[in-house]
Amino acid sequence: MLLTFILLGLVSLFADMTYEGARGVSGAYLKILEGTALVAGAVTIGEFLGYLTRFFSGYVADRLRSSRVLWGLTVAGYLINLLAVPALALAGRWEIALALFIVERLGKGLRAPARDVILSEVVEGVGRGKGFGLHEVMDQVGAVSGPLLVTFVLSTSGEDYRLAFSILAVPAAISLACLLTAYTTYPKVRSVSLRKTVVGRGLGKKFNIFSASLSLMTVGYLAWSLISYHVKEYGLLSDPEISLMYALAMGVDALIAFPVGYLYDKVGLKSLILTPLLASLIPPLLLTNTKTATYLVAAVWGAIMSIYETNMRAAIPDLVEPERRALAYGTYGLVYGAAWMFGGVIAGTIYTLNPTYLIPYTLAAEAGSLILMTYLLRTKD
Repeated sequence: MLLTFILLGLVSLFADMTYEGARGVSGAYLKILEGTALVAGAVTIGEFLGYLTRFFSGYVADRLRSSRVLWGLTVAGYLINLLAVPALALAGRWEIALALFIVERLGKGLRAPARDVILSEVVEGVGRGKGFGLHEVMDQVGAVSGPLLVTFVLSTSGEDYRLAFSILAVPAAISLACLLTAYTTYPKVRSVSLRKTVVGRGLGKKFNIFSASLSLMTVGYLAWSLISYHVKEYGLLSDPEISLMYALAMGVDALIAFPVGYLYDKVGLKSLILTPLLASLIPPLLLTNTKTATYLVAAVWGAIMSIYETNMRAAIPDLVEPERRALAYGTYGLVYGAAWMFGGVIAGTIYTLNPTYLIPYTLAAEAGSLILMTYLLRTKD
């Protein structure tokens, strides 16, 4: 199982190199293809559709209950995910490029729940928190190195985007090779072979409380797009510094992923309390309108994302029966995606009225999340 875990980590590393490398220049590429700002904004449609696909994928895996289906969804998702990026080199129109950016997100949505079910099993030997933490570290290494690779290619080729997207086919191919090798090392997934003992459609009281807390937590967690908009609007940082600010957030994400995962293995669900507490700090820090506070916001934002990607995913197997993990991961993705979308719209609307109103808004959402999380900790099976 350790070999499978390492291989899945490499899959994520090289996959992130591929699609994060492309996403970093998505708007600029659409601009080159004569797409409008509205077209660039439409790329976010893929995000929400991707989260809807996660639920569909989790539901299918839960119903069919087959190791082949689980691996099949994982391979198919990665295949779609990774083929769409190099194909951007052939896109001569913005309509095609936009479709490929959206398809890439659908691929990620298709494979995420199935991959997480497999991952939740193969990390049991090292501890779920530490395992998901190490996986997130490898994931973020790819998320940083991909954009750096694209930056290097563009700067040395006279901004040849087609060459940049073509070169991303190399990490994509490595990722797929690692994935197929991982399948050969762990073809039988134990949880899908278990007899289904849960009656009805529900995932249990504890998972429902967790989902409600997650919803409020995410609704109050300011989207990066709004944060960077505020920084640009008030001239707090230059454009290169804004990019550096995001790199800082991703660096913090990678840096603390293993420590917070280790904390989960020690204290379990109690570690999740950190998230609403940290999220409530972002608006007051951001609205101080100082450079130091702005970089601190980036660090806090990255820390929250690290907990999302590590401890939230590690918690799900502790909240549902093993045979319901696929559906639980799919539901988690749907809840997170919907809350993220609605939270972004609500926060953006509040910001246009008065940015300072974000402080009580976030405090209210995160306080509600904290109350539900505390209730979850006191809830018995």
